[in-house]
Amino acid sequence: MYNNTAIFIACFSEVFGKKLYWSKPGGLMSRLFSGAHGRHGSKKPLTGEKPEWVELKPKQVEGLVVTLFNQGTSKSLIGLMLRDQYGIPSVRQVTDKSIKEILEENNLKEKIPEDLLSLIKESVKLQKHLKEHKKDQTARLGYNLCVAKIKRMGMYYRKKGILPIDWRYSPETAALMVK
Repeated sequence: MYNNTAIFIACFSEVFGKKLYWSKPGGLMSRLFSGAHGRHGSKKPLTGEKPEWVELKPKQVEGLVVTLFNQGTSKSLIGLMLRDQYGIPSVRQVTDKSIKEILEENNLKEKIPEDLLSLIKESVKLQKHLKEHKKDQTARLGYNLCVAKIKRMGMYYRKKGILPIDWRYSPETAALMVK
C-alpha cells in the first residue's frame, strides 16, 4: 500500500504538474484549516553569539523589556521594537534569556496568553462584522473556525495551568475582555 501510494503521487505530480504533499508521522506539519502544507517562514540567526554592533549590556536590555511591558506592549511587539529601534536582532543572543523568562523573573505576567488574546480580538471583530452583514457565510465560517481555535487553545492552557480551570470562552465576555 505504501509503495503504491508513493508511485501514485509521483505519477500525479509528473502528469498534472502539481505537487502533492503526503505527511507521515514526524513529517511536515500541515496547516489546520487549509489544504496548504508548509513550515514556518522566519529563520533565526545561525550564530548564537552576541552581535558586535549591539552596544547595550544585558541588564540594560532587560530593563528595556520590563519598561516596554509596563507601558502595555505585548511580548511580540517588544521584540519588534527592540529590533527596529535599538538594533537588537535577538534578545536571547544578548541576554541569554527569552523575553518571557525576563518577564517571569520580574514577576510580570500576562493575564491571557498573547496568541489566545489575538484570536479573541479577531473573533470580536468578526462578531461586529456579522451583526452588520448577516448573510456573509464566508465570514461566518471564519468566525466558527476562530471560535474552535480559541476553545482548543483554552483547553490546552487550562491543562498547562496557565489559565484558571473554570475559564470558558463566551462571545459576551470576549467583547469586554478586548476593550
